[in-house]
Amino acid sequence: MNVEEKALFTSVLRDVSRSFYLTIRILPSAIRRPIAIAYLLARATDTIADTQIVKLPIRLDALQRLRARIEGVSDARLDFGGFAQQQGTAGERVLLQRIEDVLRLLQSLDAVEKTHVRTVLKTIASGQELDLERFSEANSKNIIALKTESELDDYTYRVAGCVGEFWTNICLDAESTRWQPADRKALFQNAIRFGKGLQLVNILRDIPNDLKIGRCYIPIELLAPAGLIPTDLLEPANMDRFRAVYDPLLQRAEDHLAAGWEYTNTLPKNWGRVRLACAWPVLIGLRTIAYLRHANPLDAANRIKASRGEVKWLIARTFFTYPFPALWRNQFARGLMKRK
Repeated sequence: MNVEEKALFTSVLRDVSRSFYLTIRILPSAIRRPIAIAYLLARATDTIADTQIVKLPIRLDALQRLRARIEGVSDARLDFGGFAQQQGTAGERVLLQRIEDVLRLLQSLDAVEKTHVRTVLKTIASGQELDLERFSEANSKNIIALKTESELDDYTYRVAGCVGEFWTNICLDAESTRWQPADRKALFQNAIRFGKGLQLVNILRDIPNDLKIGRCYIPIELLAPAGLIPTDLLEPANMDRFRAVYDPLLQRAEDHLAAGWEYTNTLPKNWGRVRLACAWPVLIGLRTIAYLRHANPLDAANRIKASRGEVKWLIARTFFTYPFPALWRNQFARGLMKRK
């Protein structure tokens, strides 16, 4: 790996996602590379999709051109310099400026890894494109909401649940000579729920930010029985009425994370690095849910997230408890106690 490639896997990856960077760093090298490449490409597509200052048709065209390169059906060189100039963080600017380097990394993967990366990116990009089309006329004065729970479930699968499938395929291919699950179907079902749970936590935490750009991921189908419409969520004072909708969604996120914890503990104990990499987002997500249960997530002034100190402690505790099965498995229950 040359110096420039190393920078993509270190400083650029760290700058676009400090939390996921920690997860990737601990993975075994055979697994780390394809997962890091997939993440960088997914982050690039997400950054393009979220560049609000650029007109929608231009964003859709850029996404489709990048998608064609990822899928290997085009070799047209990409220049996202215009998008890069609009980014607020150095990491996102550099990522878009160096998209050709990331695509070369994709080409360096073996055929099986490349297929897995292309499959997951195709699903993620389809979710991002659907989002852009669905919210094409959304803005702070014209809030558009998902209509049904099935739309919410589909969205969480496309942008995160599919990542659980991808992660599992990469791990099984890398470690196939050492272990195959007794119940492969259950493993993949829990992997999908794991990803959905993490995305649902993000949605439930980021309601005010999404509303600012006219997006409401809480379906009308759920709001209507509580006598609410999307614009009601702009008022923190409506939280008491919203609780009837919000708390069941929090419980769904928690149940998904419980499936993620089961997934983590289904993996062989000698896959220590992979199990740690799975445990951290589960436990951080659970801590976030604990805060959301007692906060007002409609209040834009109240940014809800676990502190860096808490994240460091959660990570340290996983290392301390890993040699002791009972203490290790009890970490999820400890997280549940924090909500009371």
